[in-house]
Amino acid sequence: MKLNLTQPIAFFDLETTGLNIASDRIVEISIIKIMPNGDKEIKTKLINPTIPISKEASAVHGITDEDVKDKATFKEIAEELDQFIQNCDLGGFNSNRFDIPLLAEEFLRAGIDFDISKRNLIDVQNIFHKMEKRTLVAAYKFYCDKDLTDAHSAEADTTATYEILEAQIQKYDELKNDMNFLADFSQQTKNVDLLGRIVYNEKGVEVFNFGKHKGKSVRAVYQKEPGYYNWMMNGDFPLYTKKVLTQIIDRIKTQEEAQKSINFDNKLEQLQNKFKK
Repeated sequence: MKLNLTQPIAFFDLETTGLNIASDRIVEISIIKIMPNGDKEIKTKLINPTIPISKEASAVHGITDEDVKDKATFKEIAEELDQFIQNCDLGGFNSNRFDIPLLAEEFLRAGIDFDISKRNLIDVQNIFHKMEKRTLVAAYKFYCDKDLTDAHSAEADTTATYEILEAQIQKYDELKNDMNFLADFSQQTKNVDLLGRIVYNEKGVEVFNFGKHKGKSVRAVYQKEPGYYNWMMNGDFPLYTKKVLTQIIDRIKTQEEAQKSINFDNKLEQLQNKFKK
């Protein structure tokens, strides 16, 4: 079954120096862009992360510092990658929790304002876990009856992920071949930022999803403890989380100023009416 696309979707996979979203870097990226007419375009690049690759990471993906020392840095290819996935929905395996947040960090460090507000984010792992609860290798075998012999090669993992999504749609009647539906279905929480540090509650209000203020609205915390915002901005939080938090706080400030202006105008009108009498 072919994906029913209204705009391109870019399936991608990252190999990295480690697992810390805020501090680790990409060493390989592979993207398969699927067009609504079914055409495919693949872009795979090794990247110089400018920091050492951990031994643990190299043991998984097999990429060493020597392999990438003469490759371009992410900043040098960021514009090319941004153009390649322009106006694309994004798909991957565990991508909502890791690949997309880390990619966003790299773009922001390179000075590109990576925006997900108009993209569907489809995490094939979340669909898989909701349906069968297994790993990528098992998912590939289960849905496609293929062995993923080159696991942890970015291109092999990306290709497998794309094929799995097509097979999932074919297998499950309850899955609609629609990117909006699949994006909603593959979300575990309704995140405001990418990592879910801030989420929407059942009323659509932005609330913190961690720490001492978990479950409290960003507005309430900012009004009661404005220093918490500064603490987060100076802390070891992803750049995208800081970007989203700043947007929320700026909106709150604008609303508060507008309310002050309305209150002032109301008081002025009351005084004018009083003197008229």
